[in-house]
Amino acid sequence: MLDKIVIANRGEIALRILRACRELGIKTVAVHSTADYNLKHVLLADESVCIGPPASQKSYLNMPAIISAAEVTDAVGIHPGYGFLSENADFAERVEKSGFTFIGPRADVIRMMGDKVSAINVMKKAGVPCVPGSGGPLGDVPEENHRIARDIGYPVIIKASGGGGGRGMRVVHTEASLLNAIAVTKSEAHAAFNNDQVYMEKFLERPRHIEFQVLADNYGNVIHLGERECSIQRRHQKVVEECPSPVMTTELRETMGAAAVRIAKACGYENAGTVEFLVDAETFRCERLDA
Repeated sequence: MLDKIVIANRGEIALRILRACRELGIKTVAVHSTADYNLKHVLLADESVCIGPPASQKSYLNMPAIISAAEVTDAVGIHPGYGFLSENADFAERVEKSGFTFIGPRADVIRMMGDKVSAINVMKKAGVPCVPGSGGPLGDVPEENHRIARDIGYPVIIKASGGGGGRGMRVVHTEASLLNAIAVTKSEAHAAFNNDQVYMEKFLERPRHIEFQVLADNYGNVIHLGERECSIQRRHQKVVEECPSPVMTTELRETMGAAAVRIAKACGYENAGTVEFLVDAETFRCERLDA
């Protein structure tokens, strides 16, 4: 059991972690910017450390400062919550190399599942249905990209391989707009994620967005906790989550739950995670696994 951890987040996220630690008897260290010194999680934590000025880049995204906070307080682990550095493989790696426990997936798994192209390959090897697509990153040959789109069937969607949070996606309905959509998405992906690799998938116009929560330990044991209906969205961002899904059948729940467990095992996942599925009239298709 970890006896003291640094909470590398703020606000409601930090409060949830702090509450769980209290229930488990784990001491907490709250890190904060100069602007957040009087936030509730800072006042309730056992210890607190200021890690920089208000700008996130200089505080909550400042890896050396967060690791230093763990060192000066004799903490043994760092919990990133979600957002900020929680899906940053470099941070997870630096935490482990500094001798602390990163409370989250291993760095290699974050890299594998954070890249959508490699994640799709893992899911296919695990025998999980995936949305029809290019099967890899798009190249710079216009004729080949047109062929891929025709084989998939319009409409298609161009997605950033390293994207997330509803960014780096562009729907294409006609062949005439395909090449421009690829170029624009590449430019957006490079600016947002420093990775201009994109791929193509069939665009499902009215799917259900279903998520399965999974929990995995470091002994290879994985369970799922059922599904959440996340289909009500605005600008590719979830607005409402409902549990259980009102359209889920017992048979489909068992099939999708088993697939979610299979995916987590296939990539060696550890900790809590979310497997995202798109469900259309024909079948369910796995989209990604998030930390």
